[in-house]
Amino acid sequence: MAFLNSLNTIGSALTAERFRSDIILQNLANQNTTRTASGEPYRRKQVIFQERTQTFNEALNQVRGGGVRVTRVAESQEDFKPVYDPDHPDADEDGYVYYPNVNNTEEQVDLLEVSRVYEANMSALSVIKAMATKALEIGRNG
Repeated sequence: MAFLNSLNTIGSALTAERFRSDIILQNLANQNTTRTASGEPYRRKQVIFQERTQTFNEALNQVRGGGVRVTRVAESQEDFKPVYDPDHPDADEDGYVYYPNVNNTEEQVDLLEVSRVYEANMSALSVIKAMATKALEIGRNG
């Protein structure tokens, strides 16, 4: 069962990091969006992870429910970036346009981190796959 637990853990991490990369890409795509449906600039979103706990069904089947899961997507409460541009259609009465609280560099660093974590989990998956293949070979030859 440890073999399947490892696959469950890696699978949950890959799924969570894929979701996180989608949110980061959404942040990057909206870094210049000055007005959303709510009427204010786009707010940076961040993914909140939590350890995945064992479900009742997993406990009955003696399968460990390890790994990670996305608990929520939080909006950053940092201030928007004011830029003086009185000709912009979204400028306020003082001529300032408020841009999203998205920092391009920070998003790119986060995206690089997601890539590295995803890569590490794929490496772990390859190791587990190699171990399973060797176990099958031993069973076939033994």
